[in-house]
Amino acid sequence: MVEKDGILWKLLGREHKEIYRRRWYKFKSNPLSVLGLGIVATVVFSAILAPYIIPYPESVGLYMNFTEAFQPPSLKHPFGTDSYGRDIFSRTIYGFRYSLLLATVVLSIVVVPGTILGMIAGYYRDTKIETAIMRLTDIFLGVPPLILALAIASVLSPNLINSMFAITLMWWPWYTRLAYSSTSAVVNEPFVKAAQLIGAGLKHILFNEIAPNIMSSILTKVTLDVGWVILIGASLSFLGLGAQPPTPDLGTMVAEGAKYLPYYWWPTIFPAMAIVYIILGFNLLGDGIRDALSSD
Repeated sequence: MVEKDGILWKLLGREHKEIYRRRWYKFKSNPLSVLGLGIVATVVFSAILAPYIIPYPESVGLYMNFTEAFQPPSLKHPFGTDSYGRDIFSRTIYGFRYSLLLATVVLSIVVVPGTILGMIAGYYRDTKIETAIMRLTDIFLGVPPLILALAIASVLSPNLINSMFAITLMWWPWYTRLAYSSTSAVVNEPFVKAAQLIGAGLKHILFNEIAPNIMSSILTKVTLDVGWVILIGASLSFLGLGAQPPTPDLGTMVAEGAKYLPYYWWPTIFPAMAIVYIILGFNLLGDGIRDALSSD
């Protein structure tokens, strides 16, 4: 019996490896997916290694050198300098850190509770539990995300932590709605009914039966949402409700540089292009992951 179980587990292991191999082949066959992966990799590694690769570390903090203010892009300063003589390239690379930190913290907080609430509502269809959870979700979804984030951030002290808090409060309903729809589609499947018939508890059914079957859609949304969270965070910073100077936040840099348009365009254009670069990378990666996971 033990030997048969061992053979069975080997066969299951081979089957899972084959599934992953097919998914990876599907992913790498799409040039845009590979491009997205490459962009995300450069952003992540640049953020991690920023203190060691930026040419002017002093430009990240409180630093002023008015003799080099508004230097145009050159070999010495690839992105030029700002009104304080700080190297924009160094600040942009360091800005990747704050953008990824914002997205990581927000999504780490909202994904788990939002998904669990959605699974509970989807499991208890047509009950007061579903009504309570989904009506609360609808209230939050009824307000445009940026407007809700602005309303929350405006009553708090403007800084990076409070901008994270504002975005977190308005982002969880999207995962609740997605998990609710996905759970509703599988809750009547035979494997869920079988688990109920043998007396499995709610925890087992949600996390062992339902969760594995909806994780692909959740994972895809997480990847796609990184870019949107960064965009919302940059919008708050642009309006003065996010990270404050001299923090090298990309949205703050765009806002500061916009004062000097059109004569000095580089303090605004390069940080804005960096935001677009990040969003493009994660969107392409998310599309590739979605296509790969939907191929089975």
